[in-house]
Amino acid sequence: MTLTDVANILGGKKTLHKNIKDRMDLIDLINTGITKTALQNLASYLSFSMHQMATLLPVTERTIQRYTPQKHFNPIISEHILQIAEVAAKGSEVFKNKENFITWLNLPNKALANKTPLSLLNTKYGTDMVLDVLVRIEHGVFS
Repeated sequence: MTLTDVANILGGKKTLHKNIKDRMDLIDLINTGITKTALQNLASYLSFSMHQMATLLPVTERTIQRYTPQKHFNPIISEHILQIAEVAAKGSEVFKNKENFITWLNLPNKALANKTPLSLLNTKYGTDMVLDVLVRIEHGVFS
């Protein structure tokens, strides 16, 4: 997974208004705030509704609906959106395509106490656990 993959899932330079070259650019992006358009691009990539995205984020669906496309989320929400985009990029890389990854997201996983990876994406700790499992799968460690 590259930072370019993460940026592309969110809409690339056109949406983010900058190239993402390193992790410091991600910090700047978080502090500036990710736009509703970038969130919509992530939802589209994952084939999620805005309702599904709202269940993963510390914001209500109604609040998301009120945002204009170019309005920026606060840093806490922006960071969480970015973390989910990282999981999406890594998952698509590990499973070779996003459809296989999305299927995996919805299946109970023994390494995650038989919870679905999707059910853990609503917290930073959960996204870290899902990324850890993806890295282990990538390296052939399944337990």
